[in-house]
Amino acid sequence: MIRQIAVPPFDLLAPYLPGPARVDFEVQGQVATILREVAAEGDAAVRRWTLALDGVDLEPADWLLPRAEWDAALDRIDPELREALEVAVDRVTAYHRRQRERGFSLLEDDGTLLGMRVTPLERVGLYVPGGKAAYPSSVIMNAVPAVVAGVEQIVAVTPPGGVTDAVLAACRLAGVTQLYRIGGAQAVGALAYGTRSLPRVDKVVGPGNKWVAEAKRQVSGLVGIDMIAGPTELIVLADAEASPEQVAADMVAQAEHDEDATAWCVTSDAALADVLPAAIEELLPLHPRAEVIRAALSRQGLIVWVPTMQDGVDVVNRRAPEHLEIIARDAEKLAESVQHAGAIFLGQHTPTPVGDYLAGPSHVLPTGGTARHASPLGVYDFIRRTSIIHYSRDRLLNDAPSIIALAEAEGLVGHAHAIRIRL
Repeated sequence: MIRQIAVPPFDLLAPYLPGPARVDFEVQGQVATILREVAAEGDAAVRRWTLALDGVDLEPADWLLPRAEWDAALDRIDPELREALEVAVDRVTAYHRRQRERGFSLLEDDGTLLGMRVTPLERVGLYVPGGKAAYPSSVIMNAVPAVVAGVEQIVAVTPPGGVTDAVLAACRLAGVTQLYRIGGAQAVGALAYGTRSLPRVDKVVGPGNKWVAEAKRQVSGLVGIDMIAGPTELIVLADAEASPEQVAADMVAQAEHDEDATAWCVTSDAALADVLPAAIEELLPLHPRAEVIRAALSRQGLIVWVPTMQDGVDVVNRRAPEHLEIIARDAEKLAESVQHAGAIFLGQHTPTPVGDYLAGPSHVLPTGGTARHASPLGVYDFIRRTSIIHYSRDRLLNDAPSIIALAEAEGLVGHAHAIRIRL
């Protein structure tokens, strides 16, 4: 079911590493049409496409879910689930408070003031999936960093048939301010352009299907987006100290997301590599998503044997995974050599689900090798930084010759004159 290779040479990894994103021109064209119509017609286009794609015809006045329904859902859910959601909100809030920036102000000897002001975005749109599955944890992991940043309005959208009590409760606890029953590319368009019923937002965050992802791609620049998230990924970097049963369980947990999920084990222990396929097989007979797991591990699963754990780190850095578990002796030391990973989970007591739900850092992480340049979602995604410059007369007189020389070298005579007129 799962393939095995041995490296080095590291060239053998090439077929398994992320390549350029494939463009689905059919989806691209469909989304462009939807967005163009939403931009031109507003609510009417959103309603038309919701009927066509979701089979639901709602008046725009019925899109907004009353807060009373959120409160009722919070009362209906199991008390244990409510407590878990509350703990998650508290943990994510506490972690992200440490990410807040204060800006700075630097007063120099000649009276010049230089600084940076940090302010939150005013309004953020949050896409909440409601098709194959609904994830209250995703609501918390996207909304709470925005709340901590100081965003006043968090406008959530979700497909009309996918609203669950757990999602409503998460919206209520996480700080979402409005929730509309619209989904798909048309909902992303409504957030980006604004309509009579929906306010235009400054940024759109949250996961979705390929139409939602493509819509976010196409409106990027008009509004900010968090990232174009791809299928989820895990590498378990393990040595002889790792339990085959635990490694197998963690790979299965990752693979159960969907058929496109990636789960690797990179190990310096040949015995672990040998027994791991059987350990995975033992978990599947009674698993409700066994076929999904088999498909994911057959397509994207991999066991990589390496001579040393440092070679294993080299494999990790080449793959740049979304999630990295290190179950090995001196896990902290090994982690210091990891340059590219969205989140690192250290030790046998830290499987990825602790980060998915409760540990504190947002579980919104870069995928598809983008951990080489991108970061987890955080407070810094919901702020803007503004430069502050206040020159004194002495500083202007001192800098004028250099500014004029640079302006004239660029052929910008007006720039030079704007300085000279003040001398």
